[in-house]
This record gives sequence, structure tokens and C-alpha cells, in this order.
Amino acid sequence: MSLPHARRVAITGIGPISSIGSGSEAFLAGLRAGASGARPITAFDTTGFDHDIGCEVVDFDPADAVTRISAKEYGRSSLFAAAAARMALEDSGLAPDALRAQRSVVAIGTTDGESRDLDDLVRGDVAAGGESAFDPTLAHRIPAARLSAAVAAELELESVEAVTLTTACAAGNYAIGYGYDAVRLGETDIALCGGADSVCQKTFAGFYRLGTVAPDVCRPFDVNRKGILTGEGAGVVMLEPWDAAVARGAHIYAEVLGFGLNCDGDHPVAPNEERIAECMRLALADAGLEPEAVDLISAHGTGTVANDRTESRAIRSVYGGAAPSTISIKSMIGHTMGAASALASIACALAIDNGFIPPTINHIETDPECGLDCVPNAAVERDLTVVQNNGLAFGGNNAVVIFGKPVPANA
Repeated sequence: MSLPHARRVAITGIGPISSIGSGSEAFLAGLRAGASGARPITAFDTTGFDHDIGCEVVDFDPADAVTRISAKEYGRSSLFAAAAARMALEDSGLAPDALRAQRSVVAIGTTDGESRDLDDLVRGDVAAGGESAFDPTLAHRIPAARLSAAVAAELELESVEAVTLTTACAAGNYAIGYGYDAVRLGETDIALCGGADSVCQKTFAGFYRLGTVAPDVCRPFDVNRKGILTGEGAGVVMLEPWDAAVARGAHIYAEVLGFGLNCDGDHPVAPNEERIAECMRLALADAGLEPEAVDLISAHGTGTVANDRTESRAIRSVYGGAAPSTISIKSMIGHTMGAASALASIACALAIDNGFIPPTINHIETDPECGLDCVPNAAVERDLTVVQNNGLAFGGNNAVVIFGKPVPANA
């Protein structure tokens, strides 16, 4: 379904921060190599848990990557978002002054916001027997709106629409869809959008109590998979009108072709197969594509029995017996919550730009109830024209984005 007078939208800058590499070159190298970010968690005391593996960002200090905002005034997730946005801007080749001279939108998705700071506030309160006042610095950093505000402040965007979307693990795709709409409809000239989250005890303990944290590694679609690994990081892409990107000679990683959103809301945690399939169909319709046009699906692929089987059935219901290769980069970087689909979107753009399919690592035997080609353990060289990225979240929040290989208008 094409919109009248809609502008084409290009991805011209990427800013990935992950446990397998930060920055475009390092993240690309990690994806190609099938690197693993799994290691013992150091962010909080894991005493009492039977296993403590996660995917932390250990070789990157976001405070070192920001130049305008204070690491004391913003929490780790906000610093991740600001650093990733600065990366994306620098990667785009657009001068900061040129950005500030244009209409812009900042949209950042998140699951936990600054729950790491909230963890620290609660620990302090418990240690004091509930008698102490909360640390005002930490309390000030907690509102989720701080994530998009941090981006605006870091890039000195004074008159900007800054939105933080809290639609759980699909929030990164929600934010990219938000920015895509704003650019293609002519409501803005530049959109910096994606997601950010940091490892926190609240989320780790919650998934642990649900029995969905893997003891060692994440094995999406494998018959012996045992759950997720919580991770952290950020992914921000810069979107701009195709014609403007071409006119300034920008490198275009990929084109955003369409997206779909829906929310079933029939269960707090169980995925709904029919609604996931419908979301994929909505995205394909928005892009004006038939299913057979898609070369690769970047799945939500958490590594839990419920998600992987439900998502696989939904994919097969849309694509039939000719489902494209379907991968999960969560096998490498863990579940980065609100950053998950944003980092996966960056992986899609890099895959299109570099002609390869990232692998699903830690894979031994495919679950027959999934029945998909998950490109096990080693990357595959492939010329990709259209790639689909799934983001599925608690509460039935589904978001699917379709990306395409850059093709000149007169081709």
C-alpha cells in the first residue's frame, strides 16, 4: 500500500553498541564472525542465582563517547542512546550544524529505561531499613523520557520532537517505524531512531523466575534451547529522505520500505501466532511487496520454546513452504530488550550493504516444530534485496520493519 506523495526513506547512518562490538566496523565484524557476547554478569551481585550469564557491554564506556552531556546526570541507558545517536550522525557524514538547521525527530525505544538506577535506589532503601531518603541524583535520572532527551541534549537539538517509546522488546522497531513515518510523510527532514537498554537485576530476576534464562548460551530454534540471555546496548539509525541523501552523496545502507504494527493484548507474556502473522502481512502490504520478495527474516528469536515455535508457525503461515532463511542475532548479543529490534535493524542494513547473512550461533539441531533454515553457526555470503525484521514484545506489542537494497529511482 503506497501512500500518495510519500518520500522514499534512506538509512544513512548507524550507531550500534553491543556486547560483540560497538561502531559499524566492530559490529559488522562480530556479525560476520558469529561472535558471542555471553559472559558472567558483573553489573550486580548474582549470589543466589544458579546461573549468571548475560551479554554485557564491557569494552565500551558510553560516558567516553558523549561530549555534551554529563555522565553523572544521565543513567547508563540514556548514555547508550546518546552515544549511539552521535555514532549514527558521525557515520552519516552530515555535519552537526547541518543537522541542527533541519527539522528533526528523535525516537528511542526502551523496555527498562533506567531500571539499573532504580535497582540501586531500592538496594539503598532496603539497606537502610526503609528509613533513608532516595539519592536525588539517581531519582532524577530514572524517568524513561530521559533517553530521548539525552540524545537531543548531546546533539544540541533545541527545537526537536523527542519521544521515548516504552513498548518493551519491540520498542526499537516501533521507534524506527515512528521515524520512518515522519520522514516519508514530510513531517521531518531527519529522524534519529532506535532503542537502548542496560542490564539490570529487576529484569534478570524477572525472567529467571519465569524459568526463561538460559544457563549458558542462547540457542534460538535449537531443539535443546533453554531460554534467553539478558543483554544490553543501543542501536540508532539516521533516516533521511532518499533524494536528500543522494544529493549530498551520502552512503545509503538500505532503504526502509514499510512497517507494520499491531497489539493483541490477550495475554501478558504468551505470543499470539495469528496476530504475529498479521503484523508481517501489514508490513508487507505497507511496503507493497508479496512474501516471495523477502530474502531473509531477522526473527525476534528469543530462544524460548514458546516464542520460537509460535514465531516460526506465524512465518510459515505467511510464507508457506518457501519461507526465507530466518536468523536470530540474539544468539550472539543476547536479548537487549528495547535495543533488540534496533540492533537487529542495523544488522539487516549491514547484511544488505555487505551481501551476507549473519548466523544463528550455538546451533546443533533445529527443533522440527520450528522447521526453518536458521543459517546455523557460520555466516553465508548472499546478495540480499529485501530483508524483514521482526520485533515481538510482552503485552502483544508487535512491530515488523521491511528493508530493501538501495536502488536508484531510474533503475
